[in-house]
Amino acid sequence: MKIVLVALSGSGKSTIMNLVKQKLGDVQIVNYGDVMLEIAKQKFGIQHRDEMRKKIPIAEYRKIQEEAAEYIASLPGDVIVDTHASIKIAGGYYPGLPDRVISKLKPDVILLIEYDPKDIIERRKKDPQRFRDQETEEEIEMHQQANRYYAFAAANAGESAVHILNFRGKPQSRPFEHAEMAAEYIVNLILKARQQKP
Repeated sequence: MKIVLVALSGSGKSTIMNLVKQKLGDVQIVNYGDVMLEIAKQKFGIQHRDEMRKKIPIAEYRKIQEEAAEYIASLPGDVIVDTHASIKIAGGYYPGLPDRVISKLKPDVILLIEYDPKDIIERRKKDPQRFRDQETEEEIEMHQQANRYYAFAAANAGESAVHILNFRGKPQSRPFEHAEMAAEYIVNLILKARQQKP
């Protein structure tokens, strides 16, 4: 089973995937951007992700996106792909899973995880390692809505199911409760798919 996991930065995706890995050690976790960076290193000598968009012509960048999709699609077993449904750019949003990419990737499920914008702002404050633009609650909510639209469009092109875990209005009773709930949801999806295999 291939699951594309989509959530805004500050949503705890790394924690969720680590929890899945603890329960299902044979699941492969793949960061789409990391795969692209490895290809860009080999082809263009790029060292950092930030350099990719700045130093690689757009036509070549798109080829790298597609090559990364083909590589991930070829991976055996159960795979969780960490990527973005939409990327915020000046004045709007750019598709993270365009048709030419998703049709090669062909995930079984695109899983969106959504939160109260206040929760995302708080989580981002606790991560001093990352520099992020300050966003308002309205901007975060707009980005989450954009992710929904892009995810459904991608699912149509990739013939994939869309699942949404909505944690809005559901405060945590303990730290990492949302991450644990999301990880359990993913584990159950994978186990159910394994049971249905002939």
